[in-house]
Amino acid sequence: MELDPDDVFRDEDEDPDSEFFQEKEASKEFVVYLIDAAPKMFSSTCPSEDDKQESHFHIAVSCIAQSLKAHIINRSNDEIAICFFNTREKKNLQDLNGVYVFNVPERECIDRPSARLIQEFDLIEESFAKDIGSQNGIVSDSRENSLYSALWVAQALLRKGSTKTADKRMFLFTNEDDPFGSMRISVKEDMTRTTLQRAKDAQDLGISIELLPISQPDKQFNVSLFYKDLIGLNSDELTEFMPSVGQKLEDMKDQLKKRVLAKRIAKRITFVICDGLSIELNGYALLRPAIPGTITWLDSTTNLPVKVERSYICTDTGAIMQEPIQRIQPYINQDIKFTTEELSQIKRISTGHLRLLGFKPLSCLKDYHNLKPSTFLYPSDKEVIGSTRAFIALHRSMLQLGRFAVAFYGSTTPPRLVALIAQDEIESDGGQVEPPGMNMIYLPYSNDIRDVEELHSNPGVAAPRASEDQLKKASALMRRLELKDFSVCQFANPALQRHYAMLQAIALDENDIGETRDETLPDEEGMKRPVVVKAIEEFKKSVYGDDSDEESDSGPKEKSRKRKAGTSDEGSYDYIELAKSGKLKDLTVVELKTYLTAKNLPVSGKKEVLISRILTHIGI
Repeated sequence: MELDPDDVFRDEDEDPDSEFFQEKEASKEFVVYLIDAAPKMFSSTCPSEDDKQESHFHIAVSCIAQSLKAHIINRSNDEIAICFFNTREKKNLQDLNGVYVFNVPERECIDRPSARLIQEFDLIEESFAKDIGSQNGIVSDSRENSLYSALWVAQALLRKGSTKTADKRMFLFTNEDDPFGSMRISVKEDMTRTTLQRAKDAQDLGISIELLPISQPDKQFNVSLFYKDLIGLNSDELTEFMPSVGQKLEDMKDQLKKRVLAKRIAKRITFVICDGLSIELNGYALLRPAIPGTITWLDSTTNLPVKVERSYICTDTGAIMQEPIQRIQPYINQDIKFTTEELSQIKRISTGHLRLLGFKPLSCLKDYHNLKPSTFLYPSDKEVIGSTRAFIALHRSMLQLGRFAVAFYGSTTPPRLVALIAQDEIESDGGQVEPPGMNMIYLPYSNDIRDVEELHSNPGVAAPRASEDQLKKASALMRRLELKDFSVCQFANPALQRHYAMLQAIALDENDIGETRDETLPDEEGMKRPVVVKAIEEFKKSVYGDDSDEESDSGPKEKSRKRKAGTSDEGSYDYIELAKSGKLKDLTVVELKTYLTAKNLPVSGKKEVLISRILTHIGI
């Protein structure tokens, strides 16, 4: 088997054997949605987008239904479970009253979301009163506590998987801020103590509990009455957590989406500061292009995923062979053999993931030095104790001195110099805007940087330069067209949105795909504003003169006439003579297409098709 040079030095994001790829695949979430089904959830309402009154139970169900669809698109490997508490009927492995685990046949209680689960959950409100029912499951006389039971059931569901390779979370929907408020003091204290202890036991097992409160239209949800201690909020976090009064359905969906789409560790890096001193860092991919998911091959009859297997067959004997343990790379008329271990050593450029080389002033770093999206680094004491202290000391010194660190980064990746830029924390009234840490910028080598004039001008000809007036008019035009508070996250990829909408309609048997809004289209109304039109006309006049329309139209035509005068449309070859002598195959595809274009013939197809088309036209 020949060795593909591109495969040897493939980037780590594309290498399935790389540490980054394996960690990305191993990272998944187990989520349990806990929905309060008490009568208060059905009697309380909030205004929706179309000013209709919607119950708090409908708001919670709508948010979860939207989240399930997002799970299939964004994180299809995550596993979820849906659990109602304060119910009339019970359905759970522990046989506890007031807790109902919603599921569909042929699916485990906590598993990947399926199309049938989403379809039936969308209709849960129609059959909830009949099949499940609502009742207050917290009764003082019987000491029954459905909230305690729900946390117990959720904790049991989240026993699946390991906390080392997966994040385990509970999302709690409720509009009751004091579940034990109507009870006697002694009973209230006892139920509060046992419920908080159950929540603490779950958190000690690595399970995080997140509260999604729904406020009354005339009363704000008071987190400090009970849930502050359950989810572990301190006084500073309490003011930031308080939700706004009368949250609408869309606001609730956005809140859930932000919490579910948490930043995950993309890679774990050992930062070697000097011999004998290293700290552990977690790398986060803050910004990456959105791409469609991988293709899954399905059986045409059962519609189940197909497992692809590959076998090696000996060409001499026809016997099935094991995968070859050696790879071959042709070099100077001979085959050089490589073993798998040798290839692994060739790829390993450095023993350390990240090695510090020195420091430079921030003024030495230019905008065009950034080759690809940066990686955000944050310390971790999980493996190397004291990493956070060392990182904070280094981080503060770099901010005070205005320096960035230059480091060497290379393992299974191509060797690369990187710049570590300290980022200070930015806070506002709404909370933290930017976290403290370091951004790892991938630096270019000197040969990677090309002069603009070298790339876009003819040799020996000076590149045209804009005049001061043209620069001034261009700057004025850009100021008129500048978007306020621009962020790339404001615009969704319309092709991907359409792609996902079609997949969702096929999977859920929906007749209406829905209209996909293209947010990348120009703002035609904004472009017609008088100040913008004036800026455009002044810029055109500064570049093309008074006759800007005629000048811009005549430019390509005049250039085309010069090309025709200098060379023939058919090129510099005698195609008829080459066709008779059978030498058309010696020409390149571009040269063959030159003849076809001149004769107004199709230029599609491979080289053999192009040659056949030319021979047919010539008549040979």
